[in-house]
Amino acid sequence: MNPFRKSAAPVFAAWRKHLQPHRLIAQWMPLGKNLESQNVRRVLIDGIGVGIAAAAAPYLPVFLARLGADNFAVGLLTSMPALAGLIFAVPLGQFLARQKNIVSWYSRARFLVILCYAFTGLVPFLVSDQRVLAILLIWAIATIPQTIVNLGFTIVMGGVAGPQGRLYLMSRRWSSLGITTAIVVAFAGLVLERLPFPVNYQVVFVVLSLGGVLSFAFSSRIVLPDQIIAPPARIQQSLRERAQAWLTKLRGEKKFVSVILSQFVYRFGLAFALPLFPLYYVRVLNATDENIGFITTIQGAVLLVAYYVWARVTKQRGVRFALLVTTLTVAFYPIILSFTTAIPLVILLSGIAATFAAGIDLVLFDMVVSSYPHDEAATFVGMQQFTVYLGTFIAPFVATTLATAWSIPAALVIAGIIRLVGFGLFVVFAKE
Repeated sequence: MNPFRKSAAPVFAAWRKHLQPHRLIAQWMPLGKNLESQNVRRVLIDGIGVGIAAAAAPYLPVFLARLGADNFAVGLLTSMPALAGLIFAVPLGQFLARQKNIVSWYSRARFLVILCYAFTGLVPFLVSDQRVLAILLIWAIATIPQTIVNLGFTIVMGGVAGPQGRLYLMSRRWSSLGITTAIVVAFAGLVLERLPFPVNYQVVFVVLSLGGVLSFAFSSRIVLPDQIIAPPARIQQSLRERAQAWLTKLRGEKKFVSVILSQFVYRFGLAFALPLFPLYYVRVLNATDENIGFITTIQGAVLLVAYYVWARVTKQRGVRFALLVTTLTVAFYPIILSFTTAIPLVILLSGIAATFAAGIDLVLFDMVVSSYPHDEAATFVGMQQFTVYLGTFIAPFVATTLATAWSIPAALVIAGIIRLVGFGLFVVFAKE
């Protein structure tokens, strides 16, 4: 044998072994045959399916704006899920608390929500007038299953991860979801630029909705122990009695109350800016669909690393450290953006903001799951989601009203100020 080949053989063997696909995959998800490993794999692959469909989300308000929707209509798109949540979060939480298997409700509801992207793509084929109204009606209907998804997500993910695995599971799920969305958004932006309007948006929405099939195929196979169903409580006869029952529960859970109060204010600031971003891109920056797609791509791409980094930072430095650093940084994002008119700089800022926003996702999820009694998870998640929906419903209306009365950049500054107030509450209430 050639001496060089003989000496190099162990190196090449080690190289081939290291690059074996199953070894690379095993670094990201467990490949074991036990139920815990299977559940984690199903959660991660479900995240990829959701990531494909989620690539349509940033283009939905842009589509409405290009169809001629006014600021109010774009704000309504953001507010409608919150309105449904205000009405249905607590009763649906109580309903889910009476179900032995929440997984089936979660997976089917997710599929129905994603299917609405396909219905949105079909609207221009079926409706010649009032297209904006038709799309808003589709997403109004979607708010019911979306509320179930939001409630079920926290319960299902908490059940799969367990107390010690939340940061591990969610960092990997959100990373895979984010990078999938980033890649697909980039291709979607290219398609939107090269096909005529509105066919370009129709094609993108219909094709991306196929991610719902992948999501459903794996999320529906997650196996969790049946919930312990509490005996039916006395039927409350009035709203006052129901409110008193909730207050009684909350008085004994001071940590939960402080968490949802702090989150309410900060999430209000997050929701405040949501309808302003696409309006700023389209009406202030005059950005093309390809520009908007690239912004979203950069945001998704950084998540591949960001979630992993913040999971390690949180483990090493604690939840409080990660919470304060991330929330303070993201609070300044809409303020700085409001003074920025160069698209390359906007892209850079969006990537920085997404890096820190990944940490917010992780720590807020961990704080919520660790703050309530797990034998009443569905009920307390319903209460927490109620506060989230309250802020998410009001904030976009206030934001778009101020954007119309003053300007979009001025409204972005106010969004940042609200986030800074929320940061102050985290400083006061957040404890290790």
